[in-house]
Amino acid sequence: MIPPFFTLRCLDSVESTNLIAREAAESGQPEGLVIQAKSQINGKGRLGRTWQSPEGNLYVSVLLRPDCSIQNAGQYSFAAAMAVYDAIAEVHRDTALSLKWPNDVLINDEKVSGILIDVGSADQNRVDWLVVGVGINVGWAPQEDLPYPATSLRAHGADVRLEVVLDAFLCALHHWYLTLKYDGFDPVRRAWLSDVHRGPLSIRFPTCEINGNFAGLDSDGGLILRLADGSEKVIHAGDVFLM
Repeated sequence: MIPPFFTLRCLDSVESTNLIAREAAESGQPEGLVIQAKSQINGKGRLGRTWQSPEGNLYVSVLLRPDCSIQNAGQYSFAAAMAVYDAIAEVHRDTALSLKWPNDVLINDEKVSGILIDVGSADQNRVDWLVVGVGINVGWAPQEDLPYPATSLRAHGADVRLEVVLDAFLCALHHWYLTLKYDGFDPVRRAWLSDVHRGPLSIRFPTCEINGNFAGLDSDGGLILRLADGSEKVIHAGDVFLM
């Protein structure tokens, strides 16, 4: 059963659940609105990538109104990743889960979910609304034109209904949202670090690539990469690949 904090709207095919949630946010609707769709015509992932969204997987967007600065809005991406991680661990306990910066959840090093955060602000300093868009590969996973290998819960033996995954996700998101809102980023950061994939990484940018080893997460959520010469570099944007 989902927490009473949330108001759930279940739809059939939509252009994008994030788009509907954003329109609701801009019209002044209160936080806690959840938009779930059976499929999306124009689902989006990070960096403007297309998120393939036919029926069979979970597509959901949640409207939140945290009282935080624009600078700290990215911390809610880590809270969302922890919510997805906990939800999958709840519905399928025999799963080798890990996290990859900034908000990917992996099963056996293959991507099982995607998270897209949209932020609206009334001024340049404070967040007015925040939409957490989440896709979880429950019944199937795309196999073509992917930057990373993908998988699904079903591919790992989980025969679970979308409603069960949604309930588990919203319960976990409520927990991590309140944790971040009232206790700050540190407990979210510690939990994320306890489950992150450690080891060599390749960070790809439009014009170059940097290789190094995972060395931590800074207080703002930046990826700390240890380079071959022993120096460290903080990454705030880029595509992260396991090596």
